[in-house]
Amino acid sequence: MQLVVARIGRAHGIKGEVTVEVRTDEPELRLPPGAVLATDPPGAGPLTIEQGRVHSGRLLLRFAGVKDRTAAEALRNTLLIAEIDPEEVPEDPEEFYDYQLMDLDVVTEDGQEIGRITEISHLPSQDLFIVERPDGSEVMIPFVEEIVTEIDLHEQRAVIDPPRGLLDLDEADVASERETSRTEADATSDEAASRTTSRTDGATSRRSDAASAGDDATSRDVAPEDPR
Repeated sequence: MQLVVARIGRAHGIKGEVTVEVRTDEPELRLPPGAVLATDPPGAGPLTIEQGRVHSGRLLLRFAGVKDRTAAEALRNTLLIAEIDPEEVPEDPEEFYDYQLMDLDVVTEDGQEIGRITEISHLPSQDLFIVERPDGSEVMIPFVEEIVTEIDLHEQRAVIDPPRGLLDLDEADVASERETSRTEADATSDEAASRTTSRTDGATSRRSDAASAGDDATSRDVAPEDPR
């Protein structure tokens, strides 16, 4: 099975190095020196990794035969594709390859059918399930343990406990308006400042929790797009 493990970014320096957007949680396994990777578009490869290093928190790679900045820049936006055993699974039981999660049915804990996972979006802070609903609309589900409570690969389903407003935007709007009304009615200037600080701290905490859960929740290996 082929999986996209990285996307080549801009050239770095003048000796053929490129920045890489890593799309795997196992770069040391997928992107070591000597690895031979297929590419999308196919004409750009295959590419053999000659050297890799981390610079300012970013992975830099040099490929065999790519000797200068012009050649490196020509590879920009090329996808790097690794061949893996289809029976291989991540070591951490809380991690999943994208292909394992695609097409899972999404249901709530009380059995309500939400839809089917059609895409997984990898953001810096967390991963998102893009779920197609029966009516053709889409909803984004953060892949964090507070919301996605179970992944059952045997039953081919993801069980979620959605917070208010996640699935129904009208509920979120009503809740937001209610909060705004309470703030306007009750706040003196000092009290308003205090409440604003409290809400900001809470939002920071929630983002941290989500980011932490997201780090443990999913592997970022992805299957290459069907050229059709």
